[in-house]
Amino acid sequence: GGGGGGGGQDLQKLANKVFESDSRPIILYDGVCNMCNGGVNFMLDWDKKVPHGNFRFAALQSDTGRALLMRGGREPDDISSIVLATKDGRTFLKSDAILRISSGMWRRTPLLPLAPASTAARFLVPGFIRDTVYDGIANNRYNLFGKSDQCRLDGGEEFAERFVSDN
Repeated sequence: GGGGGGGGQDLQKLANKVFESDSRPIILYDGVCNMCNGGVNFMLDWDKKVPHGNFRFAALQSDTGRALLMRGGREPDDISSIVLATKDGRTFLKSDAILRISSGMWRRTPLLPLAPASTAARFLVPGFIRDTVYDGIANNRYNLFGKSDQCRLDGGEEFAERFVSDN
């Protein structure tokens, strides 16, 4: 997988560059986690806003992932949480990331009736409770769903433009 290159300054330049020509938010996911890759596959199947979907993707382990983690004030090797990074510099973690992503997703899926619940959960359920549940799953994701030998860094030809490259 990625994650091997670039000092802090190079990563900072990369974090700025990924939003220069495309303002769609980027979802950073654990590229070796089977559950996380399943989530990416689900999103690729359902987030088909014409023409290119609402979200782009990068593995946390990639240079892009490391750069956006640093931009958000995280350690570049922190793979403990899904991250939603936006062009305006905001970074959402854990349950906040999941709920913000889902509120943009549900209207295109059979899960549409859940849309109001995911929006309401952001306001009605305290973050520390949501994040405790998130952490319980995240901390056991490899035991529950397994782990791949390598990072998934792209979605094949059909979804190539949805994955942010490191260059």
